Amino acid sequence: MTFAVWAGAACAALTAVNLASIGLAWSRLRPSRMPAAALGATPPVTIIRPVCGIESYIEETLGTSFALAYPEYEVLFCVEREDDPVVPLVRRLIAAHPGVPARLLVGEDRISANPKLNNCVKGWREARHDWVVLADSNVLMPPDYLQRLLEAWRPETGLVCSTPLGVRPGNLWAQVECAFLNTLQARWQYAGERLGLGFAQGKSMLWQRQFLDARGGIHALAAEIAEDAAATKLVRAAGRHVHLVHSPFEQPLGERSGKQVWDRQLRWARLRRVTFPLFFAPELLSGGAVPLALGIAAALAGGVNMPLAALGVLAAWYGPEMALAARKGWPLSWKLVLAFLIRDAIIPAMWAAAWRTGRTVWRGNAMRIRFSRLDAPAPEPEAATPG
Repeated sequence: MTFAVWAGAACAALTAVNLASIGLAWSRLRPSRMPAAALGATPPVTIIRPVCGIESYIEETLGTSFALAYPEYEVLFCVEREDDPVVPLVRRLIAAHPGVPARLLVGEDRISANPKLNNCVKGWREARHDWVVLADSNVLMPPDYLQRLLEAWRPETGLVCSTPLGVRPGNLWAQVECAFLNTLQARWQYAGERLGLGFAQGKSMLWQRQFLDARGGIHALAAEIAEDAAATKLVRAAGRHVHLVHSPFEQPLGERSGKQVWDRQLRWARLRRVTFPLFFAPELLSGGAVPLALGIAAALAGGVNMPLAALGVLAAWYGPEMALAARKGWPLSWKLVLAFLIRDAIIPAMWAAAWRTGRTVWRGNAMRIRFSRLDAPAPEPEAATPG
């Protein structure tokens, strides 16, 4: 087999896998199957929202906690310190919505090196209901938020989650973040769940309290660096499945800098590398950079028009991605094509960097991620980075 044939075949194989993942996600993603009013099961639910610092759109995202079209639920906001700048905002929101049971819990239980998990422990302890949602502060909750989580629960379910859907990109780097979050990461998570390989996502997690308490409670999520990785392994060990909502919940982005996108995506990549190394290893091939290089190499070796071959590879990769975004109503503009190119140029460098030990900042907490563990020194005086 000549090099041109080999490179062309490898490019075609990677393109076929990419198309298959888009097709699987396309078939899995859909609007809520029934209107909220038609759902019969509405058990009481506790929503735990850890907060830390002032983020973009924070008043809006936290405010949606009080506008849910659900008969009985409570909201527990959790913060480490009384002097956190988000505290006055949370107290103001609670006072403005007396019809929704809500409390602000202050303090920290250090059960792990994961600051978000530590922040959530007091909420889990104080939760009054058997169904508990752990929801990040930057998630926009639609009125049927709880119904959409509950309708995804099936007899074999151990956990229901939602990937973050990046919306309202304020500049090109925010478009790059959308390109990572939506048509790449969310797409692959939905494709994996379609194949029976559901992975937990910490943005929104619906637990049945009795199920988790029987397996060590929220403390069991300290078994891994990231609580969603621990949740995935716990659910699988119990013979259950992680399921995703039929349509993901939005996370407004605003403006992003290149450093913010790199730091956040590298942190997540390192966490995936540490917790699921066999699944992380092929991520090098998840973007268009490698197949594009193979396609160009095949064209040059085979005497084919190189610009035409490159355009063909790009069209085969990014056309279906654009179609997926358009079909699902996700952010879509001409800038997204440029964002795809930037994202896929970043992926190889980020993949390589993820295999190295590195220091990262997580919500103002400096920590070093190693191959088999995470060391978290005392928080340093740095500005919190929206997660």
